[in-house]
Amino acid sequence: MAQLLETGTYHPISRPGASPGEPQVSHARILMTSEKTLPPIERAVGIQIKVPPVRVRKADIESHVEYYISLACRAKGLAKPKLAPEALRRLQGYDFPGNLKEIQSLVDRAIAQSAGAPLLTEEIFWSAQPKKKQFRFNLLNAYPGLRQFLRSPWWPDRINYGLTLWVFALVVVILFVGPQQRSENFALNLFWAWWWPLILLGFPFVGRLWCAYCPFMIYGEVTQKLSLWLFPRKLKRWPREEAEQWGGWFLFGLFVLIFLWEELWNLEDTAWLSSCLLLLITAGAMICSAIFERRFWCRYLCPIGGMNGLFAKLSMIELRAQQGTCSATCTTYQCYKGGPQKGEGMETGGCPVYSHPAQLQDNRDCVLCMTCLKACPHRSVELNLRPPGIELWTTHTPRTYEVALLLLLLSGIFLHRLPELQAWLGLNLDLTAFWPHFALSLAVLTIPALIPLTIYRGMQLFENLPKPRPFVELAYGYLPLVLGGSLAHYLRLGLGEAGRILPVTWATFGYSGQSLPILVAHPAVIAFLQGTTLIVSVLLTVLLTQKIARQPFKLLLPQHLTAIALGLSLWTIIVGQ
Repeated sequence: MAQLLETGTYHPISRPGASPGEPQVSHARILMTSEKTLPPIERAVGIQIKVPPVRVRKADIESHVEYYISLACRAKGLAKPKLAPEALRRLQGYDFPGNLKEIQSLVDRAIAQSAGAPLLTEEIFWSAQPKKKQFRFNLLNAYPGLRQFLRSPWWPDRINYGLTLWVFALVVVILFVGPQQRSENFALNLFWAWWWPLILLGFPFVGRLWCAYCPFMIYGEVTQKLSLWLFPRKLKRWPREEAEQWGGWFLFGLFVLIFLWEELWNLEDTAWLSSCLLLLITAGAMICSAIFERRFWCRYLCPIGGMNGLFAKLSMIELRAQQGTCSATCTTYQCYKGGPQKGEGMETGGCPVYSHPAQLQDNRDCVLCMTCLKACPHRSVELNLRPPGIELWTTHTPRTYEVALLLLLLSGIFLHRLPELQAWLGLNLDLTAFWPHFALSLAVLTIPALIPLTIYRGMQLFENLPKPRPFVELAYGYLPLVLGGSLAHYLRLGLGEAGRILPVTWATFGYSGQSLPILVAHPAVIAFLQGTTLIVSVLLTVLLTQKIARQPFKLLLPQHLTAIALGLSLWTIIVGQ
């Protein structure tokens, strides 16, 4: 072939194994296709047309599939079946490493398996499942009622503006004007004994769901709409580069201040200071909403949002979109930019935190507001049930400031138990004096966070062993321990005080609620659940670290022992006291 293309001559061969005859001249025009580069021939080709593989031409998949369906049905004498939209979306989400040959093989197998059925459904293309879609179960397809509710005006707008907006205002007022002790103020009881345990318990199940009806950003949105009505103007675009670089460290600094404020001024049992904390976070959301478009505060600066995004990585649900459908079918990107109604897609203002669902690699930047689900006209958005935390060892991108926040939250558990920790260590500092209290609090916020990093540095000293993965990756293995330790701490309030909400509510308004029912757990039950939570969290920490590292257990033994030691320390100050 190379000789024919270069010289226009060829040697005819009459039969296999015979010697070539005299060269013959040919003036034929030759058209060739090849799925890989052929250097000897490529140099002699006059005109080359290079076609990208199917994986980057998602819009062409439908045409190729329809063509091969026609070929297969014609060869078998069958009526041509229709291709279900869900089946097409599955095929568009697959990369087809075998290119057109794999498409043809997949279609031939589907036609054979369908046995003359009039519709080729999603299940018949079971082998065209990309790895990042494995072990996923789309709840929106399985439960149409859930899809209908999440696309309705009730989620989350009517809930937010009809309930959350006013309940939050009531809580803030009661915290200011009501009794100041948690045993007499139902708003303080709701905040510390209900909200904290429930939100921590919810992370493994529903991820960052709280952010969908967070009162801070509801007031931010009200401020944004009101300010635009009073002073019509164009809101500023996000300073993305600076926010990506410094936003995480800003919310880290806010969390440090919150921890110190909580400990030094006893926020858990001081109602007006707890109200001030809520108002300060709300003020940050309102100020940023008056300056920047959409939810800049929520995406980059909110300390509660930073914690929620970190723990949401462990969730068993995720919101994603089918990348193939988005790249093959969508031209407007309404889920991201917003726009008018198109097909079944509703009119929206776009994602409030500027996250495209097809580009999400983890749960950090999704607040589950379902704006993308409402806007998408192609049914691309999925709400998947998945193995908890699977993104941490598959598609996850580690970030230094997230690791810093993770270690800070670990130290915060010890800070919450400062009196017990001081008794365990045999210290005799006067915590009623400000500066000794401040110095000890600062030390407790620093030392536990340094322990994992110090152990990791020690692991690197063994030159005869393989080097462990970077600390910024391995540190996420401590996530279950931090979440479990935080939950174990707040179980004392949740199981010991949340059930007193009725008499506490009466006491808030000056009545005696002694005759009202209460529902609290026995201290032994609370201690048992706290200990069980810590044991499970340590075991999950070891397992997650192994999954992230994909290295021998012996190499990671120092980090595993560190997790066990931290777990035992938390057991001593939380359960043992």
